[in-house]
Amino acid sequence: MFPERFSNLPEYAFPRLRALLDAHAPGGEVLHMTIGEPRHAWPDFVTEIIAAEAAGFGKYPPNEGTPELLQAIADWVKRRYDVTLDPARQIMALNGTREGLFNAALALSPETKGGKPPVVLTPNPFYQVYAVAAQAVGATPVFVPATAATGFLPDYTALPTDTLDRVTIAYLCSPSNPQGAVADRAYWQDLIALAERHDFRVFADECYSEVYRDTPPVGALEVATQMGADPERVVIFHSLSKRSNLPGLRAGFVAGGPESIRHIRQLRNYAGAPLPLPIQRAAEKVWADEEHVRASRARYVVKYDIADRVFEGIDGCAAPKAGFFLWLPVEDGEASALRLWQETGVRVLPGAYLSRDTDTGNPGKGFIRVALVADEDEMQRGLERIRDCLFR
Repeated sequence: MFPERFSNLPEYAFPRLRALLDAHAPGGEVLHMTIGEPRHAWPDFVTEIIAAEAAGFGKYPPNEGTPELLQAIADWVKRRYDVTLDPARQIMALNGTREGLFNAALALSPETKGGKPPVVLTPNPFYQVYAVAAQAVGATPVFVPATAATGFLPDYTALPTDTLDRVTIAYLCSPSNPQGAVADRAYWQDLIALAERHDFRVFADECYSEVYRDTPPVGALEVATQMGADPERVVIFHSLSKRSNLPGLRAGFVAGGPESIRHIRQLRNYAGAPLPLPIQRAAEKVWADEEHVRASRARYVVKYDIADRVFEGIDGCAAPKAGFFLWLPVEDGEASALRLWQETGVRVLPGAYLSRDTDTGNPGKGFIRVALVADEDEMQRGLERIRDCLFR
């Protein structure tokens, strides 16, 4: 006997990709451009701190994070967004953002709203944990297209009133994965105002916030604070995976109103896995350091320029405003990924693997996602092969 609520989950993107490609021989030097795993250097001091604090692996760590780590995060939020948070009541350390994006829904989405099953809004395409969280809390996931017509961000304001009245959580990733679209101040204002009118929370997945061309993306909590919105209206999620090239550290945080964080912390007291103390000590110092972030971002700007040169003159193939993915338009993402593999050895991800079928189709079907994480020379070789195989 197994739960039915997860019975219709599609196979996860990367096993699905292996099933598509691995029965076929690569057509050249294998270049991996699928997973968003940063390869830039992380700060040297991380290894030193973990070694120096290794005795901490012999202790149970604090569930919510050490006071020093929470203060370092609060200081970073103040520097980055000019928002003042109480580290003791408004922040909790996470094992990366995926843990928080899932468990915050368990902690904060009520079983019913207005006597009806709740609704969770998610962009389409999207980070797959959003949909799993919705199903775990017994909500109806509503997949809202994030296409070129809407600036690659979902237009939640266009949904029917009866749907909006049932919403408990609206997920929004900015900069977005996979398209690299950035929600500007007006977008956040409209979404937060919508949440105020219909009484739901906005879960702002901002893990790509420090990877951008020139202008730092505005933050959801920043806009909500300036609007004077209910402090419980917005919950933000950040990590060191992309910002600091430390995906294996599994160090992130969630921040929001005191009541929201109290409920998330309480659930984690029973069901969570707090960060080991040596990891917390390292994360504390990483949040306090911006030099390595600026150096990494400068490399991404170079990569954006390379991508723009490689795809110059090809509609829809410019590098994004932020993040480190190209979202390239093709006739069919699966067919293009397979052809690319068989003819060139480059591995990319079909866009449909990040999307769901709806009554209006699958908005990711006509795209491939390409990660710009390899060293510049390798990345350029891969992009040139993609161009020559699929766009000429």
